[in-house]
Amino acid sequence: MSPAPVSRRGLLLGGSGLALGGGATGAVLLDRARRAEIPLYSETVAFSAPDVRHLVPVGRPDTVVPRTRVIEAGPWRSRLVEDEEGWVAGCAAWTRHGDDEAGLLHSALLDLRALTAGLPVAVAGWSPRWRYAWPRDVAFVASALARLGRPHEAAAQLVFLQKVQRPDGWFEARYDLETGRAPDDRVAQLDGAGWALWAAAELGRWAPDEAPALLAPVRSLLVLASRRLLASRDPATGLPPPSSDYWELVEETLTLGTAAAVLAGLRSATRALPLVGEMALADRTARAADLLGDRLRHLFAPRGYPRLLGGDAPDAAVTFLVSPIGEPEPDLEVLTAVDRAQTAMARPAGGLAPGASWKNDGISWTPETALFAAAWAATGYPGKARHLLEWLGRHRTAAGSFPEKVLHDGRPAAVAPLAWTAATVIIATHELARR
Repeated sequence: MSPAPVSRRGLLLGGSGLALGGGATGAVLLDRARRAEIPLYSETVAFSAPDVRHLVPVGRPDTVVPRTRVIEAGPWRSRLVEDEEGWVAGCAAWTRHGDDEAGLLHSALLDLRALTAGLPVAVAGWSPRWRYAWPRDVAFVASALARLGRPHEAAAQLVFLQKVQRPDGWFEARYDLETGRAPDDRVAQLDGAGWALWAAAELGRWAPDEAPALLAPVRSLLVLASRRLLASRDPATGLPPPSSDYWELVEETLTLGTAAAVLAGLRSATRALPLVGEMALADRTARAADLLGDRLRHLFAPRGYPRLLGGDAPDAAVTFLVSPIGEPEPDLEVLTAVDRAQTAMARPAGGLAPGASWKNDGISWTPETALFAAAWAATGYPGKARHLLEWLGRHRTAAGSFPEKVLHDGRPAAVAPLAWTAATVIIATHELARR
């Protein structure tokens, strides 16, 4: 989630600490902290030749062919535009029959293609510190590609994950595309196994005829990931251990981000494993999912499904408990927790923070906002979903890409485009279209 590991102290430093100076000085510092300034790193990423990408400088959307991710100047312009148009036209029919007057879905499609085409796996972004593959982001991209009628491209994401998976089933936080290794010393994350299994189940769901053949080559991925999740559970409590999740902090307490991803992974394994002939293992994951689901309801539900076990601050990971990631028919208690989390995480510009305990800097994050849009779309609340999607559409860059962040006053900031946001917008739009 963050380009560099962040300490818990630095992350949670909020208004109370800044106000210690007292008086007007403390108030000014507090106000500045709530109005953090982060630059926009690029307008988008665009092609100048096949498989040759460039970051488009801020303020120069004019260098890109309108409504494309193609550089205006150069001998390859026409060919690149045709290739891009062909890719979009080759997506599933639902992408051409929806209401996309604002070009929201079109932007997401172009952003997704810009961060996947010709690469061994999707990268999170094209800015240098994001030009890596996060297993979570890869899983969302695979889901989006499967929904777009591109199952072979979705399967390619899983092939990469199998290549980099450790023999014990663990995944690193992120990977360098050339070496297949972690680029730094961030701790491995248990949720990666859950995300890989969810992506496989998504491929099985949206390409049922082709999935057995496409998943057969990644059978090892599914087996190792399933065994990892099964072995991770404490025999006494039935819970997985504390692990770094999408916040990318070293955690000493179990987070909902890890617990819900493990639960989603076990449920997904139960659907995906039979497609590769692993019936006995699927029976084990089904039983484990039922037990873990009961434990999460018992331990997290009374506090409204907070980020930390025993805590009370809502977190975006509550969306992992409902479709399209978790339970397709969640109970009212979970839906209420999703609604309360959205309210608690709201930011001045109208988007959402990763959690209510995230630093109070006024910044909205587009991946988390899109997660709530997808959750509402998949659980039968289209009005709530469209409201968030429209907000995302209004806060694209001048070149039409989805940024990672939106500042307190609505300006796009940080990386653009971001694969996780683009993929989740596609997933949310698909959920609306199919309902």
